[in-house]
Amino acid sequence: MKVYTKTGDKGETALIGGQRVPKTHERLEGYGSIDELNAWLGLIADQEIDSKHKTLLHNIQNQLFVIGAHLACPTQEKSATLPQLSADEISALEQAIDEMDAKLPKLTKFVLPGGNTVSSYCQIARTVCRRAERNMLRITDFAPSEFILTYINRLSDYLFVLARTFVYESGGEERPRRPNSD
Repeated sequence: MKVYTKTGDKGETALIGGQRVPKTHERLEGYGSIDELNAWLGLIADQEIDSKHKTLLHNIQNQLFVIGAHLACPTQEKSATLPQLSADEISALEQAIDEMDAKLPKLTKFVLPGGNTVSSYCQIARTVCRRAERNMLRITDFAPSEFILTYINRLSDYLFVLARTFVYESGGEERPRRPNSD
């Protein structure tokens, strides 16, 4: 199979099932954001981090491929034949959030993104995740399972807590937002 097909040279691409749409189509914005998020997670997993974090990040990357396939599938009949997310994947994120959060100082103020490089990558991934969620909701004919939207919403929470974890694991401190600072 060749990497290039030349079928998109005029600004169109095919969805699952063969329907041709412009590359500006809302579905492509949806799965393009998921693809971008997946790339950021790959970058985070490539850093010198604990293997437990790496393993979960790799699992999340696989789930994002499932979500991307659903976004690229314009019909419910075909979508039903794709791999599905379940409550178990959401529970895994929630468990990871709870475990990390139990070791972190209580959050009493907004914090500025940053603290170290890996934490900053997590914060960027979190914002891409939020954009992906917004893009999914813009797809007028997309009726995702409850698990897809919940998973993406929980994933942004996970990335926020992971960013905080990386700051504290490195011995750093979070920078609280200071209103009206010069």
